[in-house]
Amino acid sequence: MNLQLEGCSQNENHNGAMTDSDPVSSPACEGGAPAQEPRLKGHALIADYVTRLDGSPGVYRMLNASQEVLYVGKARNLKARVSNYARPSGHSARIARMIHETASMMFLTTRTETEALLLEQNLIKQLKPRYNVLLRDDKSFPYILIAQDHPFPMIRKHRGARNVKGAYFGPFASASAVNRTLNHLERAFQLRNCSDAMFGARTRPCLQYQIKRCSAPCTGKISEEDYARTVADAQRFLEGKSSSIQQDLAAEMMAASEALEFERAAALRDRIGALTTVQQSQGINPRGVAEADVIAVHMEGGQACVQVFFIRAHQSWGNHDFYPRTGAGAEEAEVLEAFLGQFYDAKEPPKTILLSHAIEDADLMEDLLATRAGHRVELLVPKRGEKAELVENALRNARESLGRKMSESAAQAKLLAGVAAAFDLPAPPRRIEIYDNSHIQGAHAVGGMVVAGPEGLMKSAYRKFNIKNTELTPGDDFGMMKEVLTRRFERLLREDPERKSDAWPDLLLIDGGAGQVSAVQEIMVALGVEDVPMVGVAKGIDRDLGKEEFHRIGKRPIALPRQDPVLYYIQRLRDEAHRWAIGAHRAKRAKATMANPLDEIPGIGATRKRALLAHFGSAKAVSRAGQNDLMEVPGISAAMAETIWNFFNDRG
Repeated sequence: MNLQLEGCSQNENHNGAMTDSDPVSSPACEGGAPAQEPRLKGHALIADYVTRLDGSPGVYRMLNASQEVLYVGKARNLKARVSNYARPSGHSARIARMIHETASMMFLTTRTETEALLLEQNLIKQLKPRYNVLLRDDKSFPYILIAQDHPFPMIRKHRGARNVKGAYFGPFASASAVNRTLNHLERAFQLRNCSDAMFGARTRPCLQYQIKRCSAPCTGKISEEDYARTVADAQRFLEGKSSSIQQDLAAEMMAASEALEFERAAALRDRIGALTTVQQSQGINPRGVAEADVIAVHMEGGQACVQVFFIRAHQSWGNHDFYPRTGAGAEEAEVLEAFLGQFYDAKEPPKTILLSHAIEDADLMEDLLATRAGHRVELLVPKRGEKAELVENALRNARESLGRKMSESAAQAKLLAGVAAAFDLPAPPRRIEIYDNSHIQGAHAVGGMVVAGPEGLMKSAYRKFNIKNTELTPGDDFGMMKEVLTRRFERLLREDPERKSDAWPDLLLIDGGAGQVSAVQEIMVALGVEDVPMVGVAKGIDRDLGKEEFHRIGKRPIALPRQDPVLYYIQRLRDEAHRWAIGAHRAKRAKATMANPLDEIPGIGATRKRALLAHFGSAKAVSRAGQNDLMEVPGISAAMAETIWNFFNDRG
C-alpha cells in the first residue's frame, strides 16, 4: 500500500486532498507550536473541506476540539462522501451529534478502494473512535490439529498461531465444541490423546485402550501403516466425507468376515456404529452448504447482537454471539460491515459468508477478505432455500441472546447502583477490580485480578500475577498484595497517565480486612493514586458467610443486611477472584510438578527426549545412568552422553 500520510510541512497531498496541516482545522504538529483555533465547526467546517477535496478513494477522520478522533470512515470518492456530512439536515441523531462535535478533519488518500477499506479497519482498531462500531470481544477460536511431527500423530485441540506443521480443521465456536468432536473421533477411530512424553514412556496399554478409545500404538498394538490409515479416515471425516468412510469400512468388514477374521470384523462393525452415532448427534447438518460462516445481527434499544455459526464439512461446528459497541445508533448494515472487517482481521474467512442484511460496499469487502484469505470470498444475503433457513436460525439466536443480555444488563445496573449507595461512591462504578492471592505456605504464589462492570464479569480483562519477590516471607499475604497492586498501577500510570481509557478502576475490592486495605493504601499513596476507592471484604464474625465486614480507609467497618442483593453480588465477586487465583496457583503448581529435567538439557529435543524415556523409562533413571549406558540410546553420541551426564552430576 502506497499512502500519502498527513504532515506538517505541506497543506495538500499529491492528489489535492487537504491534510491535517490545513490552517482551518490543523491539530498541533507533534513537538511544534499549538494549532490555530478553528474558525469553523460542524456543517460549515465540513463544507469548507469539501471545496478542496477531489474524487480520490481514501479515509477520513473527524476530530473534536480536543483532537480526539470521533469517527473513522472510508470513501470510494472522498469529495462525494464528505459532502454528505455538509448537509445541515437529513441525518440520524447519531450522525447529527457527531457532525456537531466535529472541529477538524484529517484525510488519507489511497490508490484503491480496497486499500481504503483496509486502512479504515486498521485505524478503527488502533484509535477506537466513539462513533464507530467496535468489536469488543476479539477472541481467537480453537481448531483441531492433526500434527505431522510424530510417526503416530496425536489429534489435539489447537488455539493461536499455526506454527505447528500439520492439517488444521476449524474454527470451532468453543473449546467444548472441539472437545465434543475429539471425543467422537476417539470413539470412531481410536486415536491417541496422550502427550509424546507419555507415549514414549508407556510399557503397557492404558485405560483408553481397555475402553476402546485408543488403539494403543504406544505398545505396538497397531502398526504404523494401519494407524496412518485411521488418521487418514479421521481427516476425511473432518472434511465431511463420512459416508465414503462408512462404505469403505463396510467393505473391509465384509472382507474380514469372509476371511474368517471375526475379531477384526467386529472391530470394524463397532467403528461403523460409532460413526453413525456421531452423525445422529450433530444437530444442524446442511446438505447444500459445505463451508460457510452464517452471520446475523439483531438490534434493539440501541444495542446489537451478532450471531456467528460456523459450518464446515457440511457440519455445524458451533456458534458464538458478539455484542459490538454500536457507535451510539448505527444501523444493521453498518454494524455488519464493521463486524466483518474486524472479525476477519486475524481469522481466515471461508469461501462463503451468509449475511442477514446486505452491506453497502459488499464488493470492496469481498476483495478485502479475498486478499486476506488467498481465495475468493462471496457475501450472500439468501432469500429462500436452505441457506435462508440457516440465516433465519442465526437471526433467531441473535434475537434471543440480545433479549437475555438486556435483561441481565438491567439487573447488573441495579446492583452497581446498590454498590455505589452502600460504599458512598459518587456514581455507579463502571469497572470494579477484585484481587486475591493463592499459595501453599508461600510456594507457587500467584495473585489474581478479576474485573466486573455494567455487562457483568469482564473475563477478557482478568489477569494473573506470578509473585516475583523472592525476599518475601513465605505466606506474607500483605507483601504479595503490595507487589500485585504495585505492578498493576505502575503499568496503568505508564500506559495511560491521563486516565483517558476505560482500564482505570472505579472501585477496588480486596479480599481481606483492615490490614490488607492499609497495605494497599500505602502502595496507592506511594504511586500518587489516592482517588480510587477501595473496600476490604473480611469474613466477619465466626468467618460465617453472610456476616462479612467491609473495611474502608478512615471509616468504621460496616455490614450489609443478610438478604441484601448487593451483599450476594459482592460475595460472588469475591468468590470469582478466589476461584481465579486458586486456578492460577494450581496450574503453576501442576506445571512445576510435571516439569521434566530433560527439557533443560542443551541439545535435547523432542526426539532425543522420547528415545531416552523409551530406553530408561523415566527421567530419574536417565539421571542415574552412566555415560556408556547413555550412548546405547539411538541418537545419543559420546559428546551428548557427556553433556547429559554433566548436567546431572556437575551441579555443585
